[in-house]
Amino acid sequence: MKRTCCFGELLIRYSPHLQGEWIRSQSMQTYIGGAELNVAYALANWAMPVKYITAIPDHYLSKEIIEQLTKANIQTDGTLFNGERIGVYYLPQGADLKHAGVIYDRANSAFANLKEGMFDWTAILNDAGWFHFSAISPALNASAAAVCLEAVKQAKQMGLTVSVDLNYRSLLWRYGQSPVEVMRAFMPYCDVVMGNIWSAATLLGTPLNSALLTGNNQDSFVSAAEQSANHIMQTFPNVQVVANTFRFTNEANVDYYATWHDQSGTTVSDLYTTNHVVDKVGSGDCFMSGLIRGIQLNLSKAYIINYAATAAVGKLQEYGDHTRQTVAEIEAKMKSYD
Repeated sequence: MKRTCCFGELLIRYSPHLQGEWIRSQSMQTYIGGAELNVAYALANWAMPVKYITAIPDHYLSKEIIEQLTKANIQTDGTLFNGERIGVYYLPQGADLKHAGVIYDRANSAFANLKEGMFDWTAILNDAGWFHFSAISPALNASAAAVCLEAVKQAKQMGLTVSVDLNYRSLLWRYGQSPVEVMRAFMPYCDVVMGNIWSAATLLGTPLNSALLTGNNQDSFVSAAEQSANHIMQTFPNVQVVANTFRFTNEANVDYYATWHDQSGTTVSDLYTTNHVVDKVGSGDCFMSGLIRGIQLNLSKAYIINYAATAAVGKLQEYGDHTRQTVAEIEAKMKSYD
């Protein structure tokens, strides 16, 4: 099996306990992550060959990080050592990256200062069959977006399957170009699109059926997902698969389900419910990893969407940015839900 290449910014997450506890204890939990690295970690953990491509400074912290990635069976020979700092963000324990309390400190990071031509994409992608990125990287600045587009074009020219996670981060996208303008330029080169109906509307301009959304139930959301996915596939005929996730939090539980859409129709996952959530970071990345694994192994659509959803729910119950769940553990959870 050919290797999956994941390209994005490596980030250090500081996760403080609030109400002054991080000051009193003089400590703050630290995690190494980033959306694409989280995908690489999961795939490596599931015995899938994977390479991670990023840019970080040439100093001892970077070398320790690379050593850990290598120990996790993530190939790192595409790393570009340049610049002076690693991007950082702060997120309180248990908070949701999309909504609560995230503070970015990523300006002038090694990745943010990338320029076209700095990576030899032909050499990097030589042994790969899949290229994955997320909408977070093009959100940083125009030059990062240009490097992503350069990589995606080369990957497609070399015959790789290209996937994109439509992660939307409202605190990014501050450099004068609209998300729709930037992200639609990537779509002619993408085969697999993952996100949700709201991020697709924000990043691709995909219409939302407000009449369906007022239904506020699973059937109405699945119908809205079908319409959104069909619009994407009709607008960009190269897209073969669109996957949407739905995560709703009520007073006691988190309800989670997902949909798979292709030209033959829609497959809906089981409904997963948990009342045990410790860390919301990386759940979507875990779902994306499940999609990539299942498609590469040519598994059934029902298995893929349920495996990905089960893994995503399991990640909510783990501290840190990436999952440590095994395939056997995820499949056992799938059976318990059945």
